[in-house]
Amino acid sequence: MKKDEIFVIYGEAYRKMTKELLEAAGLSEMIGDRNKRIGIKPNLVSASVASEGATTHPEVVEGLIEYLQEHGFYHLAIMEGSWVGAKTKEAFALCGYEKLARRYDVELIDAQKEKPVTVDCKGMELHLCSCALQVDYLINVPVMKGHCQTRITCALKNMKGLIPNAEKRRFHTMGLHKPIGHLAVGIRQDFILVDSICGDLSFEDGGNPTVMNRLFAAADPVLCDAYVCRLLNYETKEIPYIGLAEQLGAGCADMDKALVRELNVPEHMITLPDKERVMRLREMTEEVDSCSACYGYLLPALDMLEKDGLLKDFPDKICIGQGFRKKTGKLGIGNCTREFQYSLKGCPPTEQEIYTYLKQYLKKEC
Repeated sequence: MKKDEIFVIYGEAYRKMTKELLEAAGLSEMIGDRNKRIGIKPNLVSASVASEGATTHPEVVEGLIEYLQEHGFYHLAIMEGSWVGAKTKEAFALCGYEKLARRYDVELIDAQKEKPVTVDCKGMELHLCSCALQVDYLINVPVMKGHCQTRITCALKNMKGLIPNAEKRRFHTMGLHKPIGHLAVGIRQDFILVDSICGDLSFEDGGNPTVMNRLFAAADPVLCDAYVCRLLNYETKEIPYIGLAEQLGAGCADMDKALVRELNVPEHMITLPDKERVMRLREMTEEVDSCSACYGYLLPALDMLEKDGLLKDFPDKICIGQGFRKKTGKLGIGNCTREFQYSLKGCPPTEQEIYTYLKQYLKKEC
């Protein structure tokens, strides 16, 4: 596979599809030396099954491991750190990765427990988990999903799982896009295998999966995310970190120069959900530097309220984020708004807790 190529395959036999895709891409030839230590980075944002649309299917990683071992690569490690408020260990267990690691004798690394290493990422110092720098070849296995703050999440943003929790919080105080762009040059991605089976195209933490039954592979993470923009009908300029990563030398976002090679054709047309739904829900909030987990639970809770017909006459903006620390106001979500008149505690509170709290708030105010 060349840097300007993207290989795509469709179907429902995910493990088999993975191996066919990797053979077509020539991954073993790209890696070369069988003694290289290979890192595998799935997306296990929280402890939820892959069918919910938030986490990487274990069958895909299983197919990847089988392919690698069949080609003589045995120095493998699965590494991930779930988002703030979730425990990676629980995600490893519920998502099937503990069993996978035992079955194939693969090391399992909880990045939340790794020591941070400070790295100059083209003019921005970032704190990275040490495991990210201790591999010779990194294979990123993200889920193609929507995101309530950055619109999409795939190859570039998935590297946030390899930074400490404190750094994840700091990313949000810096506006997310700029540090994600610099992270692209701090952690080198050598190969990207995208789980586009049933990602939630609205919310990062899943719950509204869109069945696509597709996998695709790329050697350029910037081009990969540009391709995701094309699939989801976004302009790359709508996701600023893509352009910044390109400017910093992490890859090329020019899809006009890309060669998309489909190994087969889909059996059914893929229907995309209303991508503006999330933007309408965001209008109900006043968000300043909120962590992905906190905001990622608020918007699905608002979506539930909207489906119940309760948002039309909602009386107040809902404040959320680190920017509200030590400030006062009326209605807030999370510990950062603890000084507000009405505030739901939690770091973060869960989607169900937010839904229940806001329903109770409506009864008081309406």
